[in-house]
Amino acid sequence: MANLMTRADFQKLQDELDNRKLNMRKEISEKIKEAREQGDLSENAEYDAARDEQRDNEARIEELEAIIKDAAVINENDVDMSAVNVGSEVKIKDLDTDEVLDFSIVGSAAVDSLAFKISAASPMGMAMTGRHAGEKFTLKTEDGEEFHYEILEVSRNQEEG
Repeated sequence: MANLMTRADFQKLQDELDNRKLNMRKEISEKIKEAREQGDLSENAEYDAARDEQRDNEARIEELEAIIKDAAVINENDVDMSAVNVGSEVKIKDLDTDEVLDFSIVGSAAVDSLAFKISAASPMGMAMTGRHAGEKFTLKTEDGEEFHYEILEVSRNQEEG
């Protein structure tokens, strides 16, 4: 399954991958070299920490390469940006509480729930995708609870330009 994402999200991932390969690998390698020069590796906490950091960095590089390999970058010229889609900023109103919420709809690789960046593939993202300002929708949870919303505004994500 393709990782749907915006051009900006793709570029952020590519930049992180490049940094990890070009800069972090060198920095970690230097830490390992310095720790080796201290002698006995069996009781060397700096060496162990550097090896752990190297393992974590290599795992993240593999993860980023897989995400990028399967990336499907949306072409905003082919997408109705007046409707909710990846790359949209959406303002909704909870019709049960009158609370107004702002979300950015992103691809799965850019999800950050603390920053209200939700995936188009999430339950909320799927419930909103394709809808326009003024439309109402209901989100049903797995336990049968229902939440009612109205889309107040849909705009292009400002990070996308």
